[in-house]
Amino acid sequence: MNYDKMLKKHNTVYYLPGQQRVTERELIAEEPLSINIQGDNYAVIMRTPGHENAHAAGFCLAEGIIDTPSDIADIALCDGDDSNVVAVKLTQERAKKISHLLGKKAYISQTGCGLCGREIIDDLTNNLTHLDPTFAISLAQAMSIVAQMKDIQKLRKRCFSSHAVALFDKNLKNISEAEDVGRHNALDKTIGTLFLKNKLTDASIALLSSRASYEMVQKCARAKIELIISMARPTALAVELGESIDITLASVRDNRLYVFTGKSRISK
Repeated sequence: MNYDKMLKKHNTVYYLPGQQRVTERELIAEEPLSINIQGDNYAVIMRTPGHENAHAAGFCLAEGIIDTPSDIADIALCDGDDSNVVAVKLTQERAKKISHLLGKKAYISQTGCGLCGREIIDDLTNNLTHLDPTFAISLAQAMSIVAQMKDIQKLRKRCFSSHAVALFDKNLKNISEAEDVGRHNALDKTIGTLFLKNKLTDASIALLSSRASYEMVQKCARAKIELIISMARPTALAVELGESIDITLASVRDNRLYVFTGKSRISK
């Protein structure tokens, strides 16, 4: 992990009883990432540098721009590794099929913050399918996954301000993880990493350091991830979406697991 790009050092004044001390602290980096599709700017996202191609791929999957890795003709950073622009080139067939989405490039990202309006919400669920349960885990197994969050949050140990996401397979193996200033970004990066490797079908469980919002559930649904465990309660709209497509939404509080939807995937 290249923490040099993800962290910035800054001098700060540390106040103690009766004294002050100047000390150096690491802050999480936040920079814009422009995602260009077919030569045009589609969205600009504030994120922590790193995993740009995976981030763009995960974002495009959530947006409905792509369904499979074969929809991408090319994906690359513009002007080298230090670029803040990712260019995504679709196959001609895919570009034609989703041309109606590309025409919305001037709007705020569907999967970003600020989602509002019943019609927009209903429209976003049109490309989500019902997820039939294919596995179940015990309460003890669920809590064993939760216990791994401290080790996953390596960046947070240094800056105390990052979100983390880890994806697990049905055997409870950690197969993808990422940290970012934005929780949506961390999820896009974990999904995109597996997507570009054609291994996204292995992902069954998502562990979130944040709450499960509507957008986070939408992203997991597009990735066919059946079980989401968050470190804070889901939003009411997230539960509504989870119930409609049978995703399991669970949250942790005081070493207890609360299951809001899809209870069949958590056994006693």
